[in-house]
Amino acid sequence: MPYRLAPYFVSFVLLVIMAGFWASYFAAAGAIPLAFHVHAISSMTWLALLIAQQVAIQRRAVELHRWLGRASFVLFPFLIFGFMMIINRSAQRFAVREDEVIAALGPAFGIGMGIAIVAYLTLFYLALKHRRNVKLHAGYMLATPLILFESPFSRVMGDFLPWMNVIGSEFPHAILDTIAISDALVAGFALVLWWRNRKHGAPWLIAAGFAALQGVVMWFAPFIPAIAAGFAAYAVIPAPVTLALGIAAGGAAAWLGWEAGKTPVRRAATAAG
Repeated sequence: MPYRLAPYFVSFVLLVIMAGFWASYFAAAGAIPLAFHVHAISSMTWLALLIAQQVAIQRRAVELHRWLGRASFVLFPFLIFGFMMIINRSAQRFAVREDEVIAALGPAFGIGMGIAIVAYLTLFYLALKHRRNVKLHAGYMLATPLILFESPFSRVMGDFLPWMNVIGSEFPHAILDTIAISDALVAGFALVLWWRNRKHGAPWLIAAGFAALQGVVMWFAPFIPAIAAGFAAYAVIPAPVTLALGIAAGGAAAWLGWEAGKTPVRRAATAAG
């Protein structure tokens, strides 16, 4: 099977998440907003699912792998729901200018999360569409943790590895420096995987593109007034509407990907029925 070291790679992403959010979430003394719990649970469960799927297929437990795949149809919309909750919380904080960081960088956080959601929808759709091609299917599924890596590693960089910030912007823009560098590392890693197997490297090339786009757009967002205006307009949309749209988008990606991956004969039979 391809990507035999994948469980270790995904486990490393889990460790980075715990290190990056240890102080602000896992070891936080005060009350934690519900959005953070939903996002943490959905994201970490998604990574655990990827590990379980990879181990199952490596041990030739094909039926278990298929059942875990079916579970992803439920978990994936929940994952997007968690992302939407974080965007909504950032938008609410930006609307009232809760602190100097959110006032300056809120729109960048919002658009960065939006790009991450589009990346997830794209990769999951393509994973299901190409589920009959083992290397492509595995690649698209395993590319999804790269989208999660930027946020916790940028925090690790800011807290423990400040020397890695070679851009050196003033605070609070320095936060976006660490995000841009994290995205650059992700893009570089993905491009190496693409280069090593270009025949089946499309998942990594797509992931690299999204990482590069996210890093560039977020870094320049504070200098683009239209992004701030758009995020302020987003903040007035009722939360149930945006959350429902998030769940719908996750469900649509799953259904459309599944339909696109059917053989022509099965698609024709389904349509006829």
